[in-house]
Amino acid sequence: MGKYGDLIKQGKTSKPDDQMAGKPDSQTDTKQGDQQTSKPDDQIAGKPDEPMKNLCVKVPESWRRHWAAEAKRTGKTMTDVMVNALTEAFGLPDDQQTR
Repeated sequence: MGKYGDLIKQGKTSKPDDQMAGKPDSQTDTKQGDQQTSKPDDQIAGKPDEPMKNLCVKVPESWRRHWAAEAKRTGKTMTDVMVNALTEAFGLPDDQQTR
């Protein structure tokens, strides 16, 4: 291997003791879809044995950024807000209740 190949290999195999794992603060992921909700999914489900499914909604990016910021500011999750809004608008199936 050449000079640069050896340096790259060495960089991949060893890290200085004072180097933290992960990305620096300036490079943290901003992908909102990976956020953890405050409730486990099974607390939202109507039936404990029923699998959870994603509900995807396309909205303008500026709206999503605003809603995500407001949810974080108020300590709510977007999942909780959407489930509450849909439940209020349409109710739940007759055989289910909220937890």
